[in-house]
Amino acid sequence: MHLKVLYHDNCFDGASSAAVFTRFYRERIRADVQVTYEGLSHKAGGSAIDPAVFTGDENVIVDFRYSQDPRLTWWFDHHVSAFQVPGDEAHFRADTSGRKFHDGTRRSCTKYLADVAHERFGWNPAPMADLIAWAELIDGAQFTSPQQAVALEEPALQLMTVLEANRDATFIPRVIEQLQKVGLGELVQQDWVRAPLLPLLARHRDSIELVRRKARLERGVVTFDVGDEGLDSINKFISYFLFPDARYTLWVGRSEKRTKISLGSNPWRPELRRHDLSKLAERHGGGGHPVVAAISFQPDELAKARAVAAELLTELEKADSMP
Repeated sequence: MHLKVLYHDNCFDGASSAAVFTRFYRERIRADVQVTYEGLSHKAGGSAIDPAVFTGDENVIVDFRYSQDPRLTWWFDHHVSAFQVPGDEAHFRADTSGRKFHDGTRRSCTKYLADVAHERFGWNPAPMADLIAWAELIDGAQFTSPQQAVALEEPALQLMTVLEANRDATFIPRVIEQLQKVGLGELVQQDWVRAPLLPLLARHRDSIELVRRKARLERGVVTFDVGDEGLDSINKFISYFLFPDARYTLWVGRSEKRTKISLGSNPWRPELRRHDLSKLAERHGGGGHPVVAAISFQPDELAKARAVAAELLTELEKADSMP
């Protein structure tokens, strides 16, 4: 029997959710199963998930938006913007399988999935408690300080860094399998993880200086543009490390795969947030959470992304508005 696990690509919570689901499935549903993994990325315009990805006898999506495809047998998500295609939410509400779950109030999909697996299916999450706790901390931005989020000293944060920058289709599936067997500290010391990590840590230090040079804080919003530098992934907490009193961060980046606008609010100053960022992103085909969101464009749409970012900046500077 073939189980296909589809997860939010380049994301610690996505990989962790996939690892937790697979271990749960093997321990409580069926042990003799062949598992394959595939990452899902947000496309420009919020189009439906490609039906070609559903190649398993059973197919699960974790930490990614809903699909009405009848071959989807399991689904777990915690994004407010989980239902982006017309009819998605009604289709989900009408489902009677008891294997599709959504809660937009949860900090991480990993912890939500583990709780559902424990409460509904009697699975014991204790052996994966450390991974689950780190996924909750990272995706919920529960860091003790901006310094912790930017220093990247803990194994979980180092693995997060590798996952977010990865472009090797075989790497994250290998990580997912290992997360079911070894601890985070042991995993990041393995040579095949260490090899891409070390240059990324050096690049991260360069990114801090790049943002320091390019970022501006005006009316509570940190803005910068690294579209010409070929970057679409930067540690999202650098802005608050450099500008502790910022309310929001808004930046534009680009890679070979996409152009992206990233939106965030300062997790250490939650009282300053006046906008639901997921709703702002949804206006332009993006999504996420009330406190952090993103919008993807085609790689050649940098000018369009910059125009949308300028529009969003005007909205974010309206400190007293609430979309």
